[in-house]
Parts: sequence; C-alpha cells; structure tokens
Amino acid sequence: MNTRELVEQYLAARRAQGTALRSAERMLMQFARETGNRALTDVTPEAVATFLRGRNGLTSTWATRYGTLRGLYRYAVARGYACVSALPEQRPQLPPPITGYVYSHDEVRRMLDAAAALHSAGSPLQSYSYRTLLLLLYATGLRVSEALALNCDDLTADDRLLLIRQTKFYKSRWVPMGVNAAEILVRYKARRGLDLPMPQGRASALFASRTGHRMDYQRVVTLFQRVRADAGITCPPGQHRLPRLHDLRHTAAVHRVEQWYRDGKDVQQLLPHLATYLGHVSVASTQRYLQMTPALLQRASDRFADYAGVNAHVGPGGEHA
Repeated sequence: MNTRELVEQYLAARRAQGTALRSAERMLMQFARETGNRALTDVTPEAVATFLRGRNGLTSTWATRYGTLRGLYRYAVARGYACVSALPEQRPQLPPPITGYVYSHDEVRRMLDAAAALHSAGSPLQSYSYRTLLLLLYATGLRVSEALALNCDDLTADDRLLLIRQTKFYKSRWVPMGVNAAEILVRYKARRGLDLPMPQGRASALFASRTGHRMDYQRVVTLFQRVRADAGITCPPGQHRLPRLHDLRHTAAVHRVEQWYRDGKDVQQLLPHLATYLGHVSVASTQRYLQMTPALLQRASDRFADYAGVNAHVGPGGEHA
C-alpha cells in the first residue's frame, strides 16, 4: 500500500468518527507527493524532517505538520503498515507565530478592483465569483475553507443568515450579515444559478468552477497571489512574508473592533460575541487576532483619554478630589 492509499484509508476512518480533516487532507496528500508516494515504511526520517521543515525554513507550521503526521503514524503502526514512526523524537525551537497582516481599507478596495479584472475566456464567471468571495471574507471574517464549503441553500430564506456547517472544531453556526453584504451575495447566488451548472441542485456549491463543482482551495490561493500583485501589495517593512488571503479574517476582526471604538461600544463586553461569530473556541483565540494596529491603538487611546478626562477629579474611593 502506498502512502496516498494509506492516507485515504486513515481519513475515511477518522471521518467515520465525525471529524472533517479538510486541511489535514491537503497536508497529508502533499506529504504523499513530496515523499514519492511509496510505502510508508520506505519513507526515511530524513524525508519526514524535510517535509516538516517546509520550503521556507522552520516556522510555526512545523508543529501543525508534526501533529497531523503523528496521527497518521499512530494509525499505521497500530495496523501493521509501519513498524515505527519516522517522526523526530526531539522538537526544534520554533520561532513565534507570525502576526497576521491587517489590510487597510484602501488595500481592500484595490484587491476588489483587481479581482474584478480576473477575466477568463474558459470561466466567464471567474472575476464575479472571486470578487464576491473576497467581499464575503472581509464582511464576515469567515475562514477561506468555510466560505468555499458553502452551498447555495446555506443562505437562508430571509437572505441575512449563512449556515456554516461542521467547521474547524466540528460545530455548525449561523453567521448574520449586514444588509449590503447580504444583497451582494443574493445577487451573486442568482447569477451563479443562471450561468453555472447546478449538479446537486440547491445543495450545489455556492462558489463554483465553470463545471458547477466547488472551487479548488489551491486555485483560490493562486488567484489571490495574482490579485495581491495587481493591487500593488508587497511585503510590509521588516517582514519576509507577503500578506495572505487568510489575513482578511484578521482584518475583518480588527476593523470591527475599530468600529466599536468609534461607536463608543464596550469592546471588552463585546469580544465574546466576536469570538462566537468567528467560530473561535475561546476569547483568547480572538484576542490574538486583535494586535494593536496604529488605528486600533489610537481608538483605545482616545477612549482612555475620554475616561481620564471625565474622571480626573474623582478619587480612588469615588470621592471628589
């Protein structure tokens, strides 16, 4: 049995237990390709170490890959497809996770303009589909995989709620949308139904290729690289990595908090709601998204200044000084 066949068997067994493993599938299939798709017993520890390190050197992705491969090797050893695990016994010292990039409003507009120019003779709806996808990611903060997994009937009858099924932590949730975002998605859904095949009827993929089947994740990322370049977005000063498509999720969260500050809302009270909206398991996960950008820092500073100005004459116990 080659590695690809073993991966397919492993994924089927895990999914029978109720797990989704979408990102794990992509990673394990990549592992099979890069190690020659031979029997797992023939994959050397050196080849495993090379895969774990990746093409761009040691990053925090090492730990994600390690955890995914550990599950595969446990399955293989328990069933006699491998004698021992080829994973390294010692973990390297990993660099800190890379801070997500927050696009400016102008950069978002430029990317939308670039997406509108993604014309393709073989796929006439490509530019419209991709621009709508970017708008949805920015308006809702969905994960890319969540947006691509949407079906046409996941938009509710009143057109203001999206059903996100079996997400990263195997829970479904409803995501409300603003009026403008909902109108854009409704118009796109109607156009998609007219111009592209519906192989599964109303349960067909919302964001689809010219055949009507679900857009490929890697194709979406490749198109984003083109959109990012056409929008003139480059590496931030002092960074060695270009902003990612996933960073639209960071951007949506930070821009929402900035708006709350502008509206005078109680941000700390609202953070748990934002965590639920984004599908996080805890507020701590959401707080990692909210690095102090200049705009966010300014809003927080303004709020503190307002508080200090009002309360400067009040003593610690509430008495007037």
